[in-house]
Amino acid sequence: MGMAQTKYSTSASNKATTAPVQSLALHRRSFLAAGAAMLLAPRGAWAQEAPKMFSSNRPPLAERKFVSKAVEREIDRVSALIKDPELAWLFQNCFPNTLDTTVYMGQVGGKTDAFVITGDIPCLWLRDSAAQLRPYLHLTREDPQLAELFRGLIRRHARCVLIDPYANAFMRDPGALTSLSWSKGDRTEMKPGVAERKWEVDSLCYVLRLAHDYWEFTGDTEPFDATWAAAAKMIVATFKEQQRVSGPGPYRFQRRSDQPTETTLAGIGVPTRKTGLIHSAFRPSDDACTFPCNIPGNLFAVATLRDLAEMVGPVLHDAALAAEALTLADEVERAVYKHGTMRLPDGRQVFAYETDGYGNHLFMDDANVPSLLGLAYLRAVPADNALYQTTAQAVWSEANPWFFSGRAAEGIGGPHIGEGQVWPMSITIRALSSSDDAVIAGALKTLRNTHAGTGFMHEAFDKDDPKKFTRHWFAWANGLFGELVVKVARERPHLLAVDY
Repeated sequence: MGMAQTKYSTSASNKATTAPVQSLALHRRSFLAAGAAMLLAPRGAWAQEAPKMFSSNRPPLAERKFVSKAVEREIDRVSALIKDPELAWLFQNCFPNTLDTTVYMGQVGGKTDAFVITGDIPCLWLRDSAAQLRPYLHLTREDPQLAELFRGLIRRHARCVLIDPYANAFMRDPGALTSLSWSKGDRTEMKPGVAERKWEVDSLCYVLRLAHDYWEFTGDTEPFDATWAAAAKMIVATFKEQQRVSGPGPYRFQRRSDQPTETTLAGIGVPTRKTGLIHSAFRPSDDACTFPCNIPGNLFAVATLRDLAEMVGPVLHDAALAAEALTLADEVERAVYKHGTMRLPDGRQVFAYETDGYGNHLFMDDANVPSLLGLAYLRAVPADNALYQTTAQAVWSEANPWFFSGRAAEGIGGPHIGEGQVWPMSITIRALSSSDDAVIAGALKTLRNTHAGTGFMHEAFDKDDPKKFTRHWFAWANGLFGELVVKVARERPHLLAVDY
């Protein structure tokens, strides 16, 4: 997740304040060393009580970055189904937050370009940007301008991959050097256009998933030109390179930091046995892997390689690339089931979070997706897969060192923020992955009660006091919550017809 000049605000606005409460080198989605002090700040430094009348916290219409009539209609439709006024208000603020605040449209080579920032950092993360648009996919047939936004981001992703497939974050200007102070001293091959260069297998998976799902839903082949085809081939080549069968490949990364999760051993991580698994230097949290073979990332790679194979035949007419993607997916999947499972002390068989191929495994889960909990949501495993179900139960328990239960909530956090900090994203993903009304209703109630009066999701909050939170402007978490509410409205509207 990088280090960031994170901005904190005491207001309920979804825009960053012009002057940060503190200017420190902080993680992109956290504050690490400075975080302890910030978490202990007085209540007034963090949040205010939810307004009784629930006034909109969206920017004025003229200040919104992107306006979709289809999205506005969806907000009205879903809101009409929600009895609880605070839950409705939260949905109305969160669901359009990406469009309202993070989208920058332009033209490149006479075609639409879309640059989507994370929120409080003015750079594009491949993972975040793809996930941020996901909640609007079902509306693209109704709104040509919204479809054009998807096309623009698909094109931007392809150009980013061709700049550097090992980078996780990019600048709006492809000729610009990084503006992120924490990246400027990194010992890696930084190129113009790259904001941060942390190799994370899931970054490329998200590029494939966004492209596939847009094509599958709309049938639109327009953005899949020669540039996109070259990016797709580079993704497959990079995955194969990071199986490290014939060596570690060209990627190296080290960073001076007080946090061991910000750098890698010898630039590549600990030694591994080459089993067919794809190696990653960093996790979806942007924290360094303990063992380089991250199992959720590998399973996501399997799923998205199969996505690629499904679309490149009819779209690119490239049977060779489809065959190569399928062969690689099968190879990685076999390696996951051979080397990526383990037994817990109580005897339960589960997916590991990471492994080195030598028989060493790490069991934990992190809130960021891909996670073990999020495998069914990502279509990386079937929801009724017995191994997944056992794993999901285990990560939502004390078997996971990053699961926390307190007076305000229970959920999964991660090393990125630290002990005792619950990420709303984990609560949302659990509900999105569940068919249990009690689990889904419990998640809606918890999320409604832990936004600290701001009307938005946060990165993390204290398990005992949600008024102590990080990141007031985190568009991915906002959109994911909106996606959950839309899904509940479609599949279980009775859960919205109650007061929480």
